[in-house]
Amino acid sequence: MTEQAYHIPALLTETIEGLNINPDGVYIDATFGGGGHSRSILGKLSNRGKLMVFDQDIDAFNNQMSSTNNLLTDERIISVHANFRYMQRFLRYYAIKSVNGILADLGVSFHHFDTGERGFSFRYDEPLDMRMNRSAQISAADIVNSYDETRLSDLFYLYGELKQARQIAKSICRMREQQPLLTTGQLVEATRDSLKYDREKKDLARVFQALRIEVNNEMDALRDFLYQTSQALTTGGRLAVLTYHSLEDRIVKNFMRTGNVQGLVSKDFYGNIITPLKPLSNKAVTATEQEIAANPRARSAKLRIAIKTA
Repeated sequence: MTEQAYHIPALLTETIEGLNINPDGVYIDATFGGGGHSRSILGKLSNRGKLMVFDQDIDAFNNQMSSTNNLLTDERIISVHANFRYMQRFLRYYAIKSVNGILADLGVSFHHFDTGERGFSFRYDEPLDMRMNRSAQISAADIVNSYDETRLSDLFYLYGELKQARQIAKSICRMREQQPLLTTGQLVEATRDSLKYDREKKDLARVFQALRIEVNNEMDALRDFLYQTSQALTTGGRLAVLTYHSLEDRIVKNFMRTGNVQGLVSKDFYGNIITPLKPLSNKAVTATEQEIAANPRARSAKLRIAIKTA
């Protein structure tokens, strides 16, 4: 599998420019994936620069190791097979006191959507899995078959932003009484009557999104990660985060603006907001029409960048 097939990074040029890379600096790619961002960062680093890369999915590293241009052989790279929520732990392990920039692309790699057996897509009838870390204990099938109706409804409403969350949850519970729902195809059948025909694919995508977020505990991991970024960055260092749905973007926007994920504003005596970061812009960067034409999955991408001020 090639890097291009594994994942095409959205807003790549804007992200790398936003990091304002110091050739001798230390950087973190918190979501290694197909290595597209890492390759661009390495291209701007000198021999003294360092790049630490994280990915909880071993497929990302296996993909690189089988590549003809394996990034992991670069002596400037430190690779970590772990969730980015453990970033500070590994910085301490490698005796890295601070870094010049941190990047996180919160999107799901093409690899996950296009590899049916991983269970991330309703385009295939495969096991209902969705675990980014294959050694994790809880899969999407476990959630679909064990959560009660109220809990499922809350899940689809909160993480999928689905207005018909109650109907979807009720349909799933009714269907699983007949047999466990173990495949993506069974889940699609269980939810179909609750979805409008003209929005079926969009709403199915939201159902799958909600389950994926729950399986991988994505919101808690993101919150943990963000708080660690303000500790890890050196003054003047930059944080760049790509989000793909409103829940993620709201959390990132709040954190960059106020220093906390709730968006609670704290001001000093002079009325200045007390926060360790300053956003480069109040508006997120989005993909151009040209990029969307070449990579339709970039349509929902939003890039936010902030500078560590203190």
